[in-house]
Amino acid sequence: MEGFKKFLLQGNLVQLAVAVVIGTVFANLITAFTEGFITPLLGIFGGAPEFGDASFTINGSVFNYGQFIDAVVSFLITAAILYFFVVLPMTKLLEKTAKAEEVTTRECPYCCSEIDKRAGRCSNCTSEVTPETVPEETVEGRAEGSSPSAS
Repeated sequence: MEGFKKFLLQGNLVQLAVAVVIGTVFANLITAFTEGFITPLLGIFGGAPEFGDASFTINGSVFNYGQFIDAVVSFLITAAILYFFVVLPMTKLLEKTAKAEEVTTRECPYCCSEIDKRAGRCSNCTSEVTPETVPEETVEGRAEGSSPSAS
């Protein structure tokens, strides 16, 4: 019984349960938006807003292709809404975050220690290395092109 209680109280399980509930509510929200606003707009431009009743019969068998059309339209609208209102903004936000966390260090090719990208000499093994970026301004009081030993 203790193991089951521990399993139920794990952080991942609670997070998953919350995600499922929020996902279900979000899906209901998108469905309501689609049925309340998008489908009537399609009806204005395309004629009939409801395709669900469209069908044909062959030898007594009824083929309800309208339900399939409704499902496809609903899927495409839902996918577009998710992409433009969730995926695209999150991608832009993550890109801004990634730019803010730009890597400023690199590995010394001689001793494999972490050094600044702008370094001309490794602080651990004192080997000369080629700077990856050349600063446009003065770096720590030194002018561009001056050697560290000239200070």
